[in-house]
Amino acid sequence: MFLKGIKDKFKRKSGRKILKQLVATPVAVTREGKGIRSVGCIVDLDKFEKTELFFQFQEELSLHPNAVKIIGYKRFYDKNSPYATPVFSDKDLGWNGEIENSYALEFLGREYDLLVNYYNEDSLLLNLMSMKAKARLRVGFKEVGPTYNDLMLDTPLKDFQIFKKELKKYLGIFKEI
Repeated sequence: MFLKGIKDKFKRKSGRKILKQLVATPVAVTREGKGIRSVGCIVDLDKFEKTELFFQFQEELSLHPNAVKIIGYKRFYDKNSPYATPVFSDKDLGWNGEIENSYALEFLGREYDLLVNYYNEDSLLLNLMSMKAKARLRVGFKEVGPTYNDLMLDTPLKDFQIFKKELKKYLGIFKEI
């Protein structure tokens, strides 16, 4: 038990080091141009569990049926419990900031025009996922800051409708929709 605690501490330390490197040199996206065709959502399920609401982006942004991908984060989760959304947790942090979760790796294997960081607390794993994702535009909450988001919205986390309305407004201003 004692050795596991030390091991976790060093994993977190190496994860923070990798996160600093990722912030300095973000993951490159090959797709250029305007327009939103794919959306990725990283959601803190400990604070917001209604992930089905994110599928409203398909209708709002006139996307194809499989254009919205969602992954949830739970600080602790039981692998035997059924979750409607693919989940990753702190247990999935490996050495050198690697995320050892098949759902997370599948999510990170895609490119997104828009990445929605739907969390409002600094968390090593959430920030690692955000920075490792290949996204042209990152949107999140002001509490997390400009390090991980290109566009920060000042809306309540619990009120998804206001977030969606503000996001659509700013995407229109940026001529993305």
